[in-house]
Amino acid sequence: MSTSRGPSVRQRRLAAELRRLRERMGLTGDEVAERLTWSTAKVSRIENARTGAKISDVHRLLDLYEIDDGRRGDLISLAHDAAERDWWEDYRDLPSPLADFIALESEASAVREWGSTVFPGLLQTESYARHVIGGWSALATLPPQELERRVEVRMRRQELLRRANPLELSVVMDEAVLQRRIGDRKVMREQLEHLCGMTELPNVTVHILPLDIAHSVLAETFILLEFKPVHDIVFPDIVHTESLTISHFADETVTYMYRLAYTNLAGQAWGTDESRRRLIEARDAW
Repeated sequence: MSTSRGPSVRQRRLAAELRRLRERMGLTGDEVAERLTWSTAKVSRIENARTGAKISDVHRLLDLYEIDDGRRGDLISLAHDAAERDWWEDYRDLPSPLADFIALESEASAVREWGSTVFPGLLQTESYARHVIGGWSALATLPPQELERRVEVRMRRQELLRRANPLELSVVMDEAVLQRRIGDRKVMREQLEHLCGMTELPNVTVHILPLDIAHSVLAETFILLEFKPVHDIVFPDIVHTESLTISHFADETVTYMYRLAYTNLAGQAWGTDESRRRLIEARDAW
């Protein structure tokens, strides 16, 4: 099944900057369209990242906005990056919300995740992931081939943690996750062994929230995606949450609330050394 794709972070950055430059010149979308002999709809689609901007169109817009020298080079470079095809676009059967999340995650500089039910996807083993994803078959049957492709996608996402400029991943995980059986004992032991190894990476931090404390924040699993400026263009942090039927992306107006929730959870959790010791104990218990 083919699904539509939302704009990448690169496309959104470029679109927002082109809109800002137009407004700085005091031009309306209609006036830009008239001067470039475009339709007003085309200008709107470019500025809202509803369509990819052609490099030639970006050049014409920058000419109109009188942008030259280094700034022009930065924006053309961003336009070329925005036009590149990403690896997940080869998986045309992915649901659009999942593809959109992967696009955002791939360009994030840091991820803060609160895990209340299962181990975070970026830290799952293949066997554990297969059981987690396969568990959805009780609600919406996944054909075996599609299940394997979903597992493959999850494994490919994990390359973010080992790339040249790796993603910074900080996780707070409920202690119950260590005891919640997914698959058999071998799957659980392998998963915990893998997690112990991942905590040795300098860009991965794991804290365990103990069960026997008074929890002041009762929140569903959420993922806070943070983005560094690119060519001085800022992209807002985004919060991703999930329910049984849909993925939700919270806008920047509520991101601060989730950041406070994460900080609070991390403050109540065990430190990294104690958390690792608890992981090893849990592994050995399986």
